[in-house]
Amino acid sequence: MRRNERNIRNRNKSRKRYEKDNNDKKTISILSKSVIILLIVFIIVAVFYGIYNYFTNKNFIASLRNETVETASDSSSDEVKEEEPTDITFSLGAIGDIMCHNTQYRDAYNSETGEYDFSYVFDDINIYTKVADLCVGNLETTFAGEDRGYSSYPTFNTPDSLAYNLKKLGLDVLTTANNHSLDTGFSGLSRTIDILNDADIPHLGTYTSQEQRDTVFIKYIKGIKIAFVNYTYGTNGIPVPSDKPYAVNLIDKDLIAKDIQSAKDEGAEIIIACMHWGTEYQTSPNSEQEELADFLFQNGVNIILGGHPHVLQPMEKRTVTLEDGTTRDGFVIYSLGNFTADQNAKNTRSSIILDLTITKHVDGSVTIDHAEYTPIYMLKDTSKQTQKFKILDIEKSIAEYESDPANSSISASTYNTITKELENIKKIVGEEF
Repeated sequence: MRRNERNIRNRNKSRKRYEKDNNDKKTISILSKSVIILLIVFIIVAVFYGIYNYFTNKNFIASLRNETVETASDSSSDEVKEEEPTDITFSLGAIGDIMCHNTQYRDAYNSETGEYDFSYVFDDINIYTKVADLCVGNLETTFAGEDRGYSSYPTFNTPDSLAYNLKKLGLDVLTTANNHSLDTGFSGLSRTIDILNDADIPHLGTYTSQEQRDTVFIKYIKGIKIAFVNYTYGTNGIPVPSDKPYAVNLIDKDLIAKDIQSAKDEGAEIIIACMHWGTEYQTSPNSEQEELADFLFQNGVNIILGGHPHVLQPMEKRTVTLEDGTTRDGFVIYSLGNFTADQNAKNTRSSIILDLTITKHVDGSVTIDHAEYTPIYMLKDTSKQTQKFKILDIEKSIAEYESDPANSSISASTYNTITKELENIKKIVGEEF
């Protein structure tokens, strides 16, 4: 009995062990199948991902390549593409002779600082010289240095500070070939050049070497290549040194024609001639001026700016007919008068600041579109102890006086004077256009 119970228990144990082993095997089998399925799924996903990645990357790379090609193509087209040429317009300002009499430099002297300052003279009109794209004046004095002693007529030697004041005034070019170029000899001429260089004012007309004289004077304005030439009728009987014939440009048609041709060879698109000529105190050009103007125009000059008479002379726009029958614009003002001086002869205290509007056209032609001017007057106010001199904007001063005489900066006497001067200026120079 007991043995039977024991056998039954053993059989039950064996059955349970069998069932357990069976269950374990089933579990292992299920796990194995799951792992295999997961591996298969992973492999499938990996394959599809690889295929997807291959094609997408291929498209991405191709797109990059296309963008690179397009960018390169665009860049190439930008380099090839040129801007359409257009007409270029600029303004040319011009003032007359810049002189300095002893009354002027004494007035500019500051006893407290021991220095000279002429800037106050220009306070009323400096806007007109500063706004021009290019402003030109004629320096009719020398800067030979204090050691030589400052002097005025007949031989001018002026404090160096005037040069630096002219730079601040907005002068872009100064011409130096005139009848006072050699007032202090070749050494004074040389030092004048040194001072202008130090003041950073480009200049032409006098030189310290043949190489300098033969170099074409060029200014670039808005990309336009503008050449200047400058000559004087003489040097007040002071001979140009025989061993330095290059020192001063004298009026000589052969020399002028050669210089103009050199300017053309350099590619000058506009040529401006600054001429020191004419008869002093005469408000009309003489026959020599008129004949020289014709010569200059025929040889290729576009604009002529005249000086020396110390008074204004007419301006004139011309249609120049060349030998080949073609025509072009030309402009001449025979004399711009005195810009700054202390002369008392009739018409010597009134002048203008010329303002030309010039266009360089796409076809290469040059037109003088407008000629306007600001009438000015050199006032000498003897009621003041210092800073007596001031260049007045005539029209502005008249308007201010008429608006409020009691608070005007000018007197009734000055008002009457400049009113008459204004009428005279317009009569001499001519109408603006």
